[in-house]
Amino acid sequence: MSEIDFSGLVIVAAVAFTAPLVLGLAPSVRLPAVVLEIVAGIAIGPSGLGWVEIDEPIQVLSLVGLAFLLFLAGLEIELDRLRGRKLTYTGAGFVVSFGIALVVTGFLKTIGQVDSALLVAIILVATSLGVIVPVLKDAGQASSDLGQLVIAAASIADFGAVILLSLFFSREATSTTTKLVLLGGFLLVGAAFVVALMGAERSRRLSALLLRLQDTTAQIRVRGAFLLLVGFVALAEGLGLEVILGAFLAGAILGLVDRDRLMTHPALRTKLDAVGYGVFIPVFFVASGIRFDLGALFESTSSLARVPLFLAALLVVRGLPALLYRPLVGSSQVAIAGLLQATSLPFIVAASMIGIELGLLDAATGAALIAAGLLSVLLFPLLALTLLRRTETEPGRFAASPQPTTS
Repeated sequence: MSEIDFSGLVIVAAVAFTAPLVLGLAPSVRLPAVVLEIVAGIAIGPSGLGWVEIDEPIQVLSLVGLAFLLFLAGLEIELDRLRGRKLTYTGAGFVVSFGIALVVTGFLKTIGQVDSALLVAIILVATSLGVIVPVLKDAGQASSDLGQLVIAAASIADFGAVILLSLFFSREATSTTTKLVLLGGFLLVGAAFVVALMGAERSRRLSALLLRLQDTTAQIRVRGAFLLLVGFVALAEGLGLEVILGAFLAGAILGLVDRDRLMTHPALRTKLDAVGYGVFIPVFFVASGIRFDLGALFESTSSLARVPLFLAALLVVRGLPALLYRPLVGSSQVAIAGLLQATSLPFIVAASMIGIELGLLDAATGAALIAAGLLSVLLFPLLALTLLRRTETEPGRFAASPQPTTS
């Protein structure tokens, strides 16, 4: 057995530790930690100082970090709120968004900017649920009509993008029909698991046992959540589907089953956040920066020009469909919704890596897509909050509504 070198992982862990500290020293700088983690990864990687390369420990923890990121994103989805008019409008918005994406990427392929129009279209339709939810919470809008609408739209966009990526661009070389059958079977297994877990929840003996062990060194609920995550990731991989689908579905299942209406274990979400955002997810983002091919991005003017091109494409693809929401939130809030749902990064990073591995994206295109995602996280929420502050001064705007409209 060859010796494993942890020196690179030490540097990655140091970057993950330092990034939020640096931001904490400058609270006026509204910069998401994920952006600084990726930029720092670029700085210490082969494109920068060359201190770290992706080795086995970093690769493994980075993969777990990606799975945890999608798991926690799935956990954010509140399926009981995806109904009524909200579901109709946000679902229609995603369909329109994907249609616009196909037109935009078809044009980009015609002018020689992308090779796989479908893959780039799928990359462009996602929204970073994990980025916009904290933004809405900090602004006090998570429970408002606008906040709930944007969260619903982001949930559908995340789930739809993951499904489309797994269906059309799995690493396994099988036909689309076969993948569709496997995907259907996978979702049926997920549904059966939901039924089984809900049935197990009714057992008083099991509930009492979980309650007794949840805050001991057993941390039984955290272990169960991790088992659910790893199990669905392994199942997805075994069926030839993308592991991110398994992770995302595992999070959605846990969110659906674990309602905790009696507040018997309110700390579970905090514990999972601590494991994910405290350990594994930062490694994924720093490793993404290490993998980032800065040289390919700057090798030509045309490569660099793709960054604003892809950023504009994100805004058009995800921003324009927000016009459909006007009957629900009014004209003044449409622009805010459009900017927030055009914010995307984690899915862009993950899908770009898959595209590069499959030979469907070159290094320059992948780097340009990730750079556009970084800029979207930097610019769009800031612009949305600026519009929000202006609009909040008008009477009757943005009143929080604990019970969002569903009819």
